[in-house]
Amino acid sequence: MKIIFTAVLFFAFCNCFGQQNKADDFKVVNRTLSITNDGLVIHLDEVNDDGKAWIKGAKFTSGNIEFDIKGKDVLQRSFVGIAFHGVNDSTYDAIYFRPFNFKTADPARKAHAVQYISSPQYDWSKLRTEFPNKYEKPLNTPPDPNDWFHVRIAVKGKEISVFVNNETKPSLVVEQIVPIDGDMIGYWVGNGSGGDWKNLKIAQ
Repeated sequence: MKIIFTAVLFFAFCNCFGQQNKADDFKVVNRTLSITNDGLVIHLDEVNDDGKAWIKGAKFTSGNIEFDIKGKDVLQRSFVGIAFHGVNDSTYDAIYFRPFNFKTADPARKAHAVQYISSPQYDWSKLRTEFPNKYEKPLNTPPDPNDWFHVRIAVKGKEISVFVNNETKPSLVVEQIVPIDGDMIGYWVGNGSGGDWKNLKIAQ
């Protein structure tokens, strides 16, 4: 009886989207979505302006979001992450990465490896101008910019923490800059960028 109850609790609080994804599972905005590796890998193509693939039926307000993600080491052509607290296609929070900055020798670029934004009011340029080095940070241990890496985003109240490759110390800790009470969640890419995701887990 105890084992059954534990299993029910697990499925109630943890949604796992790492297997057999289908195109109908997503509402895609300004991108073409493809699914490879027997339904395990989500890919968004490269198009001007940002793009999203909202996951139909998935909701997230607080807790943990975990996933594996891959961009590429091409300057200004790889902005990959996840959007959450979505109200609609333009109002949401997002965490994204710039893999081309992971291992650069330029300290200014290296400090811009992981970014928080709050769309539409606070994009990266506004945040960088008004709050330099507060909402974007370097990674503690930068991974290979052309390879998969693991991400955990912990949302507790207004606090958002980003952990890379199972490190115990977050690379980025911020507070939600404006109240957004949406619960949509989906994959996010920036201007001219594509990306790949797998093994998404959402726990609330």
